[in-house]
Amino acid sequence: MLKDSKQGKAKEPFQNPHATGPGVRFLEESIGREVKRYREKLGLTISELAKASDMSAGMLSKIENGATSPSLASLQALSKALQIPFTFLFKSYEEFRDATFVKSGQGLTIERRGTRAGHQYQLLGHNPHGPVMVEPYLITLTKETDTFPTFQHPGMEFIFMLEGNVVYRHGEKTYDMHPGDALFFDAEAPHGPEDLRKLPAKYLSVISYRREE
Repeated sequence: MLKDSKQGKAKEPFQNPHATGPGVRFLEESIGREVKRYREKLGLTISELAKASDMSAGMLSKIENGATSPSLASLQALSKALQIPFTFLFKSYEEFRDATFVKSGQGLTIERRGTRAGHQYQLLGHNPHGPVMVEPYLITLTKETDTFPTFQHPGMEFIFMLEGNVVYRHGEKTYDMHPGDALFFDAEAPHGPEDLRKLPAKYLSVISYRREE
């Protein structure tokens, strides 16, 4: 808060009415990318599209670079010149861009088929949109068991050993895994930890598969 030196009254800090926030700038950049993409798809130069849209090449260049906010009239002219519906220019802005942040130790603990006492599965993220599902787990094994769970499911799986020593089975083969070791495999084959040689053991497991599966 500022004060008027003559009257001693508080004044509101100056705010630029033309300033744009991060969300607005992202919209401008998204529109610019779509304009450029459709222009190049038609094989047009900036000068050619600018002429067809009744604007200067400099203005069109600023629009494509996200450096200015185009008016509705300009967007309508561009969509007409590009031979696309007006809404297509907002396509990339309206697409989902998901992100999941999980603090250390706060992953969602879940029960997977074959889970035993001392076997903890923490789901670290979830993507609710898109054609591919990706499930990252932090798996902690703290107790030996008489029988070991085996899993089979669609898609691919990647595991990265963080702590301990586990012999991991995939199909007919086994892999002696130590910290830093990685295994990437087809998850349709039976797989899972077979021999817990050094506990506690901890590894990252990332499963991916088509959503319809």
